[in-house]
Amino acid sequence: MSERIRVLVVDDSALMRKLIPAILARDASIEVVGTAMDGAFALKKIEELLPDVVTLDLEMPRMDGMETLRLIMRRAPLPVILFSTHSKEGGYATLKALAMGAVDFLAKPKDAAAGHLDDIADQLIAKIKVAKRAVGRKLPPAVVGEELHLPKKANRAMLPPRRVIAIGISTGGPNALQFVLSQIPADFLSTILVVQHMPEGFTEMFAKRLDECCALEVHEARSGDLLLAGRVLICPGNRHMMVRRMPRGDMVILSDSAPVNGHRPSADVLFHSVAQEFGLIAVGILMTGMGDDGAEGLGAVKAAGGMTIAQSEDTCVVSGMPRAAIVKGYANKIIPLDGLGAYLVSNYGADRGATEKTEKLEKHDKHDKNEKSDKHEKIERTPVSSQRS
Repeated sequence: MSERIRVLVVDDSALMRKLIPAILARDASIEVVGTAMDGAFALKKIEELLPDVVTLDLEMPRMDGMETLRLIMRRAPLPVILFSTHSKEGGYATLKALAMGAVDFLAKPKDAAAGHLDDIADQLIAKIKVAKRAVGRKLPPAVVGEELHLPKKANRAMLPPRRVIAIGISTGGPNALQFVLSQIPADFLSTILVVQHMPEGFTEMFAKRLDECCALEVHEARSGDLLLAGRVLICPGNRHMMVRRMPRGDMVILSDSAPVNGHRPSADVLFHSVAQEFGLIAVGILMTGMGDDGAEGLGAVKAAGGMTIAQSEDTCVVSGMPRAAIVKGYANKIIPLDGLGAYLVSNYGADRGATEKTEKLEKHDKHDKNEKSDKHEKIERTPVSSQRS
């Protein structure tokens, strides 16, 4: 039997310090080696107990979760799972903590104080196992600091997109998406649709954070939103996102249909829809994440003639999602995280007129070369022929 995963539970609630170890004890591969009531105690116990993974509450007295996380990442980085209250303030703090280096997060149920953690037990256990496997994986740096702000975005022309780019992403996604989107200029001529596995309520804050950190226009999607060049739409938590070609424009449709692959939103739902509606101008991208959501949908995009891309496994926090597509042969290209933004700009961000002009010049040059080659061949042959006559 392999070594058990050593977990330190950090929470200011005495009840949580009893309940969390109790639900983790259900899995024989996990051992809770200690608990701490705040960040100061947590840092001491990390030195003493050498845990593999830390579960961390953000709201604590004396030293809160944010300061604790900052010091963990500075002194001796460990995989940290945020396990905190789901609120607007807590949501913003969670996204900031993910940018600082936390591997993943799980919102405490609203009735957690009453001792009801059974519904999330399996999720927490799964995330701890993934966090242990993520040891040594380097997160992309936060591109824009908390104190920096991009200039106010000017009103842009409402142009139809050159390509419809669908992205499926999960664990490690917030940092990876911020990293990629921050490299794309405001005049990008394609639209981007994102399914990020996140609970309801977090995606709106996530979209606002991305909008503040990049030149593109980023929103949480609503049914009827048009697909426009330079626009990024994030699927709301607990909804599915699809696309439709309509007389007044191509648009997003949201759905409350059953979860797919255990997820709502599901990348498979988005990919199948984009493949069906846009075919040759569809682009599917699978990025960092656990599980296999999106693999079959990426295959549908490829079968429809679209381009399919997987983030390289070595640059993923968790490589499950892209790997599932790669092993099935569904990915046309495998691109590392630091090359993905440049690839999208180079291939799907150029002006249509410039692209057509370039293609015409290339054809013209090729035609000229062929003509010159034919003439040169005739000149070489003529003397030989005349001599023989």
